[in-house]
Amino acid sequence: MPRVKRGVTTHRRHKKVLALTKGHRATKHSLFRRANESMLKSLSYAYAHRRERKGDMRRLWITRINAASRANGLNYGQFMEGLRKSGIEINRKMLADMAVREPEAFASLVTTAGEKARS
Repeated sequence: MPRVKRGVTTHRRHKKVLALTKGHRATKHSLFRRANESMLKSLSYAYAHRRERKGDMRRLWITRINAASRANGLNYGQFMEGLRKSGIEINRKMLADMAVREPEAFASLVTTAGEKARS
């Protein structure tokens, strides 16, 4: 059986890792062992934070809806309860977008929700 030299494969793998860590600080972008550790950690952070971003966006939407509904005389909880009771099913992303881009339409939703929330 002939001898197999593995330098090409190893070199290619090292180059791939070093390319992924381009922009990292200190030796984390130039020394393979440190770069590999840095790459594994950064990829795990990226995976986790892609999922975390969903919650971040939901919190942002809720904050925007709360601010806009308070400006129209209802707090967030009362507004959402009124929407639910009146049978209006709009998701928070659309509500937040309406609050920013179409304040008049949002104000009419708040008045509708306000009537149902109080009754």
